[in-house]
Amino acid sequence: MIEPENPPKDLMRAAGGVPYRRGDAGIEVGVIHRPHREDWSFPKGKLDPGETFEQCAVREVLEETGFVVQLDHFVGTTEYIHRKGRPKIVAYWLVSVVGGEFTPNEEADEIRWVSIEAARDLVTYDRDRELLDLVAAQEAIAGAA
Repeated sequence: MIEPENPPKDLMRAAGGVPYRRGDAGIEVGVIHRPHREDWSFPKGKLDPGETFEQCAVREVLEETGFVVQLDHFVGTTEYIHRKGRPKIVAYWLVSVVGGEFTPNEEADEIRWVSIEAARDLVTYDRDRELLDLVAAQEAIAGAA
């Protein structure tokens, strides 16, 4: 995992997953609704002490969705200023579901499996649209191989 050069001391480090599955019409991604924020996004959260970005991504997807996942490949990062004014970096992986089932909870009360194009319209934040662009580009590369 590559971090920015000379990161600020108060940099929040987080990780998340973009759950995906292949359907007849191509790739679908799982977008969650977070009731406490009233937004649509992807599972993510801050690293626990001593935790790697990869471990955090798997844990956060499990906590927010109930899905046991495996990391398929690194997608990229988003960087922004957190609502509390601190800089934040989130590393994301495409993750495939290997067990569990979605269970509504305090973190996520709904999941929608949608195409990448539909996800662009559904997600709340531009940074998630940029993340979807990275997913789509990787999918195009994989499809051409």
